[in-house]
Amino acid sequence: MIKNRARIEMSSMSENIGFARIAAATFAAQLNFTLAEIEEIKVAVSEAVSNCIIHGYENRPDGTIVLNMTIEDGKLKIEVEDFGVGIEDIEAAMQPSFTTSEERMGLGLVFINSFMNEMEIISTPGEGTLVRMVKIPEKSE
Repeated sequence: MIKNRARIEMSSMSENIGFARIAAATFAAQLNFTLAEIEEIKVAVSEAVSNCIIHGYENRPDGTIVLNMTIEDGKLKIEVEDFGVGIEDIEAAMQPSFTTSEERMGLGLVFINSFMNEMEIISTPGEGTLVRMVKIPEKSE
């Protein structure tokens, strides 16, 4: 049974990274997360949205990013989706220091994976990428 859900569409502009962080943190606050867990959620969402902008849309501001958030069965489920270039090799992209951009460290997906309880990436080259994340409060009521 779904307790609550929210869907936000935003332009692929770096100005929207902070907006996505705050929206996710505010939504997550409905569950019994610690402040540290809320920070982890914010970082994971920031990294996912940044990846959409930098890699999915190659810094073009005319793309659309969709942020879907659901609270269900005491879990926070977040999906970040773009309709950009997609990922050729998801396994390679998950490796620390893998990047398609010289000035990037290549740790975004590593951070997401370490901060969330579950993470899944679905991507089709030329069609876009969907990152699914789940966070469960450490101290469930």
